Amino acid sequence: MRRWLAAGACAGVLCVILALGWWPLHIPRNDVSWLADRNGLHFGRYSTVFSSGPLERGAGLDGGPVSVEVWLQPGRIWDFSTFLAFDAPGDPFRFSLRQWQLDLFVHARTQELLVRNVFPRKGATFLTITAGEDGTVVYVNGVAARRAPGFRLSGEDLAGRLVLGDSPGQSDTWRGQLFGVAIYRQELTAAEVMEHFHGWTQLGKPAIGSDSRVVALYLFDGHAGRVVDNRAGAGASLYIPQKYTVLDQLFLETPWSEYRRTQDFWGAVTKNIIGFVPFGCCFCAYLSLMRRMRRATVVTVLLGFGVSLMIELVQAFLPMRASGMMDLVTNTLGTYLGVLVYEVFRPVFELLLG
Repeated sequence: MRRWLAAGACAGVLCVILALGWWPLHIPRNDVSWLADRNGLHFGRYSTVFSSGPLERGAGLDGGPVSVEVWLQPGRIWDFSTFLAFDAPGDPFRFSLRQWQLDLFVHARTQELLVRNVFPRKGATFLTITAGEDGTVVYVNGVAARRAPGFRLSGEDLAGRLVLGDSPGQSDTWRGQLFGVAIYRQELTAAEVMEHFHGWTQLGKPAIGSDSRVVALYLFDGHAGRVVDNRAGAGASLYIPQKYTVLDQLFLETPWSEYRRTQDFWGAVTKNIIGFVPFGCCFCAYLSLMRRMRRATVVTVLLGFGVSLMIELVQAFLPMRASGMMDLVTNTLGTYLGVLVYEVFRPVFELLLG
């Protein structure tokens, strides 16, 4: 009877771990819809929009100056999520704009720029990121909010497929409303930024002059269908997939690319470690006392690694989950800590199961 109870405890712990690792075991619909009362798109829980093809260097996105305009209204201000990114083969994180509560993170390759208090608790925000030889300037509602001479950004960083409302490589969905996006192969002046701000917010589109070098212009004025036309000309249109999809989803992402200096990252690490402690403790007790197995400690740690690997392999096919090597490390560490817990309380387990 004690052996069956111990085996049941191990099976229960394993089932809970697999359920948490694979939930939800389905691909949800893409929660993107057109706004009924104005131009724009609504992004829900699992949502993404991406371009039909890359914004190539042939469109002017080379190593020269570049500007990005985004008009949006976050649905929640406590999230850490990506609302605009560019994906290139083998380099899914080359450029992204991320919301972290009220703040904005601008990420370009290995650089990261933080702009404080960008998003209001209510209402829309118009962002302009413009870069040239003198560095990068971030404007909020037409006013310069951060100047970063050392932050280098060029059109080459944007020469890929555009992703809106999510991150390529791994799920990082953003909730809110998106009213317009524009990309230029030029550095906008402060006067042009203010002129575009008034054009977008008053007329629904930027006041683009005849000399403007616009690469992409998405007004979200279609109000139906799954295609958002590029009003700049023959450039790549945007596509709204029916099912939620992560573009170029990663398989066993490396720990150094997963690393984030955020509470969410360290919270996930802590949960992964703690979650496998019961696994290590229960299985080590069962193998040591019930099966009298030699090297039960080593076998338990290997089992923890194997279960974690199986979870990560399945997660590579679930767009809501991220498949990464960091989870393998933390889950295996949690298993080993569970083994140590068993060794500390071994007399108690021997009394209960002996």
